[in-house]
Amino acid sequence: MRKATIQRRTNETDIQVEFSLDGGVTAISTGLGFFDHMLHQIAKHGGFGLTIEAKGDLKVDSHHLVEDVGLCLGDALREALGDRRGIARFGEAHVPLDEALARVVVDLSGRPHCVINADLPLMVLGDGFQTEMVREFFIAFSTRGALNLHASVLYGSNVHHRIEALFKALARALRQAVRMVGDEIASTKGTLTN
Repeated sequence: MRKATIQRRTNETDIQVEFSLDGGVTAISTGLGFFDHMLHQIAKHGGFGLTIEAKGDLKVDSHHLVEDVGLCLGDALREALGDRRGIARFGEAHVPLDEALARVVVDLSGRPHCVINADLPLMVLGDGFQTEMVREFFIAFSTRGALNLHASVLYGSNVHHRIEALFKALARALRQAVRMVGDEIASTKGTLTN
């Protein structure tokens, strides 16, 4: 099984992530119901096993917790992939949710970069999730996961639908990219880790 366990403790957050690329248990608790719902989308639509137990200084706002979960999930992805030998490397998904449509394209290249085009109004969803944290999560995840990630909300009027479509598209793109297709490293450089 390609899996990893990551722990991160700071003065702002206390997080444990267990991530399995090949399926398993899903149990997520961050103290932010909307964020939990989005992380469940990654597990379900990616076919991943994912447990996250996270606590943070939510009395300040959602920033530290959401960003740090992104960092931990990226670390877990990078560790679970190992030398990335045999993976498809690239993945792409368009996902609709009612009137909204999102697209995510990933390259597990070992070179972090994130482009996100998601015109989300600044607001708080559920019990404290700030919509501006979608961008911060994607950037943190791509940086620590060492992947090239391009994410766009193409259209949609409902903010919940737009964000959920984006997380589902991320999951589907990752599912394609991590699948095993052989035993070679998919790079003319001979490495995907540096």
